[in-house]
Amino acid sequence: MPDLSLRFHKDVLVLSSSAASAFERLGIDIARDVELTILLEPETVEEVYKLECVAGAQCLVAPTWGITPARLAHAGMQDRAADLAKIALSCVRTLVPQHLLVEIGPCGLPLDPSSKASLNENRDQYARAARLFAHEEFDAFLLGGFVSCDDLKCALMGVRKVSDAPVMASVVLDAEGFLSDGRSTWEDALAVMAEYGATSAGFETEAGQEAACALARRGVAVSSLPLMATLRVRERSARQQGPTEENPYYCADAMMAAADALRRCGVQFLRATGDATPAYTGALVATTLGSDVLLLDRAVDLKRDAEEGKAQAEAALPNKDADLEAFIAAAKARVDAALAGNVALFED
Repeated sequence: MPDLSLRFHKDVLVLSSSAASAFERLGIDIARDVELTILLEPETVEEVYKLECVAGAQCLVAPTWGITPARLAHAGMQDRAADLAKIALSCVRTLVPQHLLVEIGPCGLPLDPSSKASLNENRDQYARAARLFAHEEFDAFLLGGFVSCDDLKCALMGVRKVSDAPVMASVVLDAEGFLSDGRSTWEDALAVMAEYGATSAGFETEAGQEAACALARRGVAVSSLPLMATLRVRERSARQQGPTEENPYYCADAMMAAADALRRCGVQFLRATGDATPAYTGALVATTLGSDVLLLDRAVDLKRDAEEGKAQAEAALPNKDADLEAFIAAAKARVDAALAGNVALFED
């Protein structure tokens, strides 16, 4: 697999959709039985990812979202962590993806930001999860689904404590750019990502195209990290006639315009989650295949600023010439006065 970091700020890449929705469509209880399915029915996992691979996803995201100790304990799988990590990656690796990502979701433990013990306990959850992949071959960690900056900070610190692999971080935002905790903003999250070692910054939203593009522009304006946008599908609806504010991505085709607009805003990585199917992944790939990251909006602004600056400079040139001529005239007058004074002294 090629080094993913070599493609940062270059190719537009699509990530596979969340495997959770695919498991749910197969009748698997995603709250309790995903890990059991990975262990006992790896061929089912392979079939799920085979469809994503056929859809053209360049980055396959392994089904390791609940790999933290607390999540595994809830599912009764705390003693099988190493086996789960190995088998989950093996299921996806057999498809020979361009890039393989290890996803780690929020651990779900209560977090008190004012308590050092609480912060250390949460950080340790992510460190232990990342350590499971120390001897595995993959391209990057994906820290996705985070709803608070404090939890994101713990996750980044935990992963960075045990690994120097690339880390793609993503937070859940509403249309106004607030995280689900109601206190933190997109800019706050970007600051945490930059400070604690993320190599790519991302957001997940249910908002429509216009709001998603606004979030992307805010990200590009604040951060120099490669940007990822995850569009969450609330509900697939064959009866819906067009995108609405409540359900903008009701079908795969409805996501194509948003994908192209986000690419033009500087987004490099795209993903569909929620009720998304491989068709959504295919729509994202069809829209962006072979494309480079574009910053057309920024380019237009820069061109306009450059033209305005040039016009201002040209307008200022005559004034500068007049000021220079006035300065020369004044200096000449002072020299003439000084010479006249000296001549008068000699005459006296």
